[in-house]
Amino acid sequence: MMSKAWKRFFGICSVLFLLFAYWQINDPDPEWWVPVYLIASITAGFAFFGKFNVNISVIFTFAYLIAAVFFWPENIFSWIGQEWEQKDLSMKTQGMEINREFFGLVVAAVVFALVAIVGRNRRIVESQNKPNGNSTIE
Repeated sequence: MMSKAWKRFFGICSVLFLLFAYWQINDPDPEWWVPVYLIASITAGFAFFGKFNVNISVIFTFAYLIAAVFFWPENIFSWIGQEWEQKDLSMKTQGMEINREFFGLVVAAVVFALVAIVGRNRRIVESQNKPNGNSTIE
């Protein structure tokens, strides 16, 4: 059984990724970013309901990390300063967009990794608690 903390975490992540997908509709390239966040939302949603596919979660973890490499920020601290000064979510520069895409991919990859870890641990616990069928009643 999954702890309430993990259940809440995955539920919150699912809703947040769904919001991220919605906000991407107005993005210059929504055909890429809406599915990126919908996949993360669906995966976290399944985890919320106790359904884990460890193999797919591992594949998504690495796929999103590899994709993030292509959006590697040139200057993270400059971008953070720009975002802090701006105080809204409008995109003022192309660099801001690239940095946001990088961090979105990294956050999703971390959630996929956590889904894989929790799912794997759950699978191990369930297999240890399962009677092996070879025991004899004395």
